[in-house]
Amino acid sequence: MPTRIVEGKKAPDFSLEDADGKRVSPGDFKGKDVVVYFYPKDDTPGCTKEACGFRDYWKELQKAGVVVLRALAGARGAVKKIGGE
Repeated sequence: MPTRIVEGKKAPDFSLEDADGKRVSPGDFKGKDVVVYFYPKDDTPGCTKEACGFRDYWKELQKAGVVVLRALAGARGAVKKIGGE
């Protein structure tokens, strides 16, 4: 049975492979808030709208020290850290 994710509670740790074959996990960013957003397919209206939301609030997210990870559902090497360091 999958672990339920509850707002405000620590999410279970997991890792996925990025495009360079490196394993990436929210636990790699200890001490920072991490947003992981999953989307089913590139260039779909819902996914584009979601990505635009991160774009629109990017400066605020950076100021708050939030790490944003994007994950393409079901794809190998699909995790990508969004933005610069």
